[in-house]
Amino acid sequence: MSAHTVTLALSQSDAIDAVTAALATQGFGVLTTIDVRATLKAKLGEDVEDYTILGACNPALAHQALSTDPEIGLQLPCNVTVRQSDGRTLVQAVDPAELLAMAGDGNNQQPAELATVARDASTRLRAALDSLTAS
Repeated sequence: MSAHTVTLALSQSDAIDAVTAALATQGFGVLTTIDVRATLKAKLGEDVEDYTILGACNPALAHQALSTDPEIGLQLPCNVTVRQSDGRTLVQAVDPAELLAMAGDGNNQQPAELATVARDASTRLRAALDSLTAS
């Protein structure tokens, strides 16, 4: 699976704030925030670099998708990660259209409306991340 990735010259906390704001400009809210670093430290005693998973959701797109296929909820929300790697802050977003293709009916067939919603979500997520590096 491929992901859209941007690199930011921001701290983890500042990057999370910037990503959340960029997502909002595309109609996404953050439903969940998972601090993977804190979880692994608390549960396993492992020290890892900062790693946060944001569960992003565009309510209008989610409603359209769920109205077409209630099982699509298994792929919601869209995950966006903010993580430290070798002194850099990487932001990555899943491609909803690619996820949909992987979850086909065995013949990779999905309702056209669902494919349209997935492409819209992909475009919006990409635009949100790309706006972080535009200057």
